Amino acid sequence: MSEWIHIFQDAPVREFAKGDTVFRRNDPVKLMFLVRSGEIAMERPLADGGNLTLHVATEGTALAEASLFANSYHCDAVARTDARVAVLSRRTFTTALRNSPDAAMSMVETHAKAVQAHRARIEILRMRQVADRLDAWLDLYGEPLKGEWIKVANQIGVSPPALYRELARRRR
Repeated sequence: MSEWIHIFQDAPVREFAKGDTVFRRNDPVKLMFLVRSGEIAMERPLADGGNLTLHVATEGTALAEASLFANSYHCDAVARTDARVAVLSRRTFTTALRNSPDAAMSMVETHAKAVQAHRARIEILRMRQVADRLDAWLDLYGEPLKGEWIKVANQIGVSPPALYRELARRRR
């Protein structure tokens, strides 16, 4: 477990039902969040009425941690499932980071790895062929566990049927 997550050890936990809003775009940033269970989507409303999902925070993941340095949130946070979220004031969180260099470095490490993963995904998504996307993903992460291929399809930006066709082609 990352050292920075321990900052939330004694934090109060709020419960959200599927569809509940954790915060809205332009709300002032006063709190920091750690998802204990469930899924919280960070969404930006689009002009056509749809939503652009910027991130889905799951168990053990911080929610809107980039907002630590903002005055207001840049998106909405909505529970995709029932969720439990630990909540700390921004001041408590930043003070804990200042007082624990190990926690601060752990948070930097967590985010550096996330940046690497996002950069890799962007490059994979730029590839035109399903085969090329799959090769790049497998080169980075290796073969997924049984039942996890559907997540691979999502990560490389193809439909599950398109991925399964490519896997069948490779088996021949």
